Amino acid sequence: MDASDPVLIIKIGGNVLDHPPDTHSFLNKFIGLPHKKILIHGGGKLATDLSARLGMETKMVDGRRITDFETLKIATMVYAGWTNKSLVADLQAMGVNALGLSGADLNLVQAQKRPVRDIDYGWVGDVSKIFIKRWSFLLENGILPVLCAITHDRQGHLLNTNADTLASELACALVEKYPVKLIYCFEKRGVLLDQLDDQSVIPQLDKEAYLRLKEAGIISKGMIPKLENAFKASAKGIQDVYICAAQNIDQYQTSGTQICPSMIPNSTN
Repeated sequence: MDASDPVLIIKIGGNVLDHPPDTHSFLNKFIGLPHKKILIHGGGKLATDLSARLGMETKMVDGRRITDFETLKIATMVYAGWTNKSLVADLQAMGVNALGLSGADLNLVQAQKRPVRDIDYGWVGDVSKIFIKRWSFLLENGILPVLCAITHDRQGHLLNTNADTLASELACALVEKYPVKLIYCFEKRGVLLDQLDDQSVIPQLDKEAYLRLKEAGIISKGMIPKLENAFKASAKGIQDVYICAAQNIDQYQTSGTQICPSMIPNSTN
């Protein structure tokens, strides 16, 4: 693989994975994109629904899931099991040689249990090490990795890692070897000024504008970790960071929100 050839790291989330027609439409456009690709996913809504059916309460703080040991079991079943293998099966049906993975497989992504500070997140992992050569091996051998949001600490423990964080950390690691484009896809068209108006997409968003919108409560819940990780990647030198609708993945550069590292005049107008 030519080291000058970009790698697209695409995170799919939101309600798209809960609706097979939407998933199928996304994957059809996804596989048509040029360059090597890595698909990263969570599965939070299905995990929440399964928890409710089992009588377990889901606790979230700023879009991040509190993960006790029973919740970790459910997250692993949903993320590394049903959701991951369903995506791989769909891609195989489309003629794509996909490989479903967690961070524990091939020791691809190591993490450490988040220390308890103001909040005890439980079995939540913060990425500590990514093995670039192993990722490169997969990409250079024509494999499309499909990575779920489960990592490990190399001490026998699985950890739940936010999928937006995982995408950002992987992008920041691989940018040492390849040009990287990081794209977050979900059901909305991008970052919105009005959550009830899908036409209110902010075409470019810088860190200062983000903080103002967060303070005003316009940006909240699951969009917070998504944007914090997008800005982290941008600060690490990844120039192409986008947030768009899954249905517009084939137009990601023009249809959604581009993340910019510095102030853009009137960026929220």
